[in-house]
Amino acid sequence: MTASLHMMKLCVGAQSPADLETWQRARFGDGPTQHVTRMRPKREAELLAGGSIYWVFKGVMLARQRLIALEPRRGEDGIERCALILDRELVRVTGVPRRPFQGWRYLKPDDAPTDLPPGREVEQPLPPKLARELAEMGLL
Repeated sequence: MTASLHMMKLCVGAQSPADLETWQRARFGDGPTQHVTRMRPKREAELLAGGSIYWVFKGVMLARQRLIALEPRRGEDGIERCALILDRELVRVTGVPRRPFQGWRYLKPDDAPTDLPPGREVEQPLPPKLARELAEMGLL
């Protein structure tokens, strides 16, 4: 059996998980959503064995979506890209600070934040600076 693996991505243009949810619903309706990326992940089998994409908003990882499939997409410019097909459900997770990065990064399951329990999904995350300082002290 293949071990699962996750990926993380900066969420550019959305200020919060609620913003991303609103944008995805407007763009894709009630079906699966997708995110097109330039590079196709080489560890596809691990990602599709229960992996998720973890979204980083303003320097804090706050939500995830389960990866359903990876599909080729050719852009209008003729360049081959990869569509990450995502589950509609956006799951809120414990806020974890992340420094800026380009593209996406693999995320080991042990490094992934835990899902928030039911009823806590709408809590405001800690301010990024405070979350980063607590994480550096080992308290988050």
